[in-house]
Amino acid sequence: MTRLPVVKTYKLCIDGKFPRSESGRVRPVHSPDGQIAAYVSHASRKDLRDAVEAARKAQEGWQKATAYLRGQILYRMAEMLEGKRREFVDALRLGDASARTDLQAADAEVSASVDRLISFAGWADKYAQVLGCNNAVASPHYNFTAPEPTGVVVAIAPEAPSLLGLVSLVAPAIAVGNAVIAVGSTANPVPALVLGEVIATSDLPAGVLNMLCSAPGELNKTIAEHRDIDAILAANVSESDAAQLRGGAAENLKRVTIRTVRDWFDADECENPSWLESVVEMKTVWHPSGV
Repeated sequence: MTRLPVVKTYKLCIDGKFPRSESGRVRPVHSPDGQIAAYVSHASRKDLRDAVEAARKAQEGWQKATAYLRGQILYRMAEMLEGKRREFVDALRLGDASARTDLQAADAEVSASVDRLISFAGWADKYAQVLGCNNAVASPHYNFTAPEPTGVVVAIAPEAPSLLGLVSLVAPAIAVGNAVIAVGSTANPVPALVLGEVIATSDLPAGVLNMLCSAPGELNKTIAEHRDIDAILAANVSESDAAQLRGGAAENLKRVTIRTVRDWFDADECENPSWLESVVEMKTVWHPSGV
């Protein structure tokens, strides 16, 4: 008797739960030898709207959490990602060109992703000192400028590297107190959905980080036009996708940041304060000095 393999269906992560897409759609992911290795849920516009509602509900509480706590939770995510190293390596080999044939390349990407989470965990209680300032004014006041989270952020991962690119966009956004809807790589969505499983055991409150996967560009118009999304982060997207996403700035004045990253493994390029600056708003406060 021949035993049939049990192929896993990776589900979305919305509000701390793991639903299938409301559309019922799934698509296969193939292994390097052409066999079906997994199925992934295919998010619809309704799934995106559900994720935005979950993020909005969670964002205020996450913003009020201490910077120290946010850093500790990010570090816990790094620990859980490290604990799933073997699973992430296997997931990367399902789609990323270099990782398909090079086990060391996949392992190096997992290591870099862990390190990136730890880096931004360290920034969580330090970025305010770097980005904020005490302004000189010609009046008897103290004048402070301090960074505050933007709110609900959508992060659109590059096609590759599917894990490191996603972590590099998501980590700074949640470190400063935003709630995030992440859209994984369409070339290889499995690492994003495995990261969704990490979220469930990392102490991150439900709704702070939601994971979706869909067809290339399918959700872009809805993301750009949704008025309860405050900011969009994307990297290495096509010119047409970038133009469509930038349309969101005219729709409800959401912040749109499109990055072109040369080397995702370069810490100087991908772990500097500009990644935090793009997901905060600067608030200036005047206070009488008592003079």
